[in-house]
Amino acid sequence: MTPAQRPSWDEYFVEIARTVAGLVREHRILTTGYNGAPRGVAHCTQAECILRDGHCVRATHAEANAVVQGALHGVGLQGATAYCTHQPCVGCSKLLISAGVAKIVYVDPYPDPVATELLSEAGVALVPFSAPGTAQPC
Repeated sequence: MTPAQRPSWDEYFVEIARTVAGLVREHRILTTGYNGAPRGVAHCTQAECILRDGHCVRATHAEANAVVQGALHGVGLQGATAYCTHQPCVGCSKLLISAGVAKIVYVDPYPDPVATELLSEAGVALVPFSAPGTAQPC
């Protein structure tokens, strides 16, 4: 992309998702979340990770934190799009479904057949990100 080109909406929100997962509706960020410890609990950088099956169970996934932010601040997520660096796990998929998220755009696959099945059954679009090229947000 040249400096004169603007990113597409998906490119714009995926770039933001590289820092935080975001829930978006009508091209507006509703909430964001990051991978990290719950409020009031030391992060892994300050305390030891608690690993189970190669995953730190001390941390909450970014998608879950974004849903929680909506709940804490009274932001409805019905019809929102989630932008994530990775395809959501089954736990985050269930939260996104229950929150009313309509679409999930992700950069990297994280194949979880149960999550994929539940998202499909709930009618949530699961879309791998691909840079569209020259489309520009307005």
